[in-house]
Amino acid sequence: MKNVSRREAMETIIAGGAGIALSGLTTAEAQTTAPPVARVFGGQHQPKPLSFEPAKLKGLSEKLIRSHHENNYGGAVKALNTVEQRLAAMLADKDLPAYIYGDLKREELVRTGSVVLHEIYFGNLGGDGKAAGDVLNAIKQHWGSYEQWEAEFKRTGNGLGGGSGWVIFAHNFHTGELHNYWSWDHMHNAPFSRPLLAMDMYEHAYHMDYGAAAAKYVDAFMQNIKWEEVNRRFTNAQKASAAM
Repeated sequence: MKNVSRREAMETIIAGGAGIALSGLTTAEAQTTAPPVARVFGGQHQPKPLSFEPAKLKGLSEKLIRSHHENNYGGAVKALNTVEQRLAAMLADKDLPAYIYGDLKREELVRTGSVVLHEIYFGNLGGDGKAAGDVLNAIKQHWGSYEQWEAEFKRTGNGLGGGSGWVIFAHNFHTGELHNYWSWDHMHNAPFSRPLLAMDMYEHAYHMDYGAAAAKYVDAFMQNIKWEEVNRRFTNAQKASAAM
């Protein structure tokens, strides 16, 4: 008999395979039998459209951007909806083993992180790559110069090249500092921090254009940052921090 990994088993559950026989509920049945709290598992997320014209990016092809947006980001949205609907159904099964529910909760975290980070990523593309505003001043205060910040951000990205993950430039509400964080998957972000800029380092973000040359993708990404959006996020983070 073929050995089935824990990950493969979870994918079967999410896809509605044999493992979901544990609940045996359709979405409609879950809505009528699950406790009221199930409304938090609505499973009705919709992909956000691109806010820029992908054909106008420098060094990143329209084909790459559209594939990334439609297939990877769009797939994450669909997966999150499916996970939420399964969680709603499982709430009605009082005999469900906790480890089965726990595994699906892990998938909820993975899919949520993927959706959020992809939306931040596409939201900070479409600019001219020229940093400006209050966030630029803050970068200079924390790193000494924009050039030193950029060098560290790019080095962090290149360190993820050939693997997977994200580089997240964030405002840490706990420390009050700005940092470039290394994130090896969708679940790793420094606690109590607000991502200001996200760079996807999964191969699907660049392989179509650059193959294994991840560093060339990193250079192209920097040329397309929409710093107005990064500055807006930073301003909101500063306001939130002052209100705490």
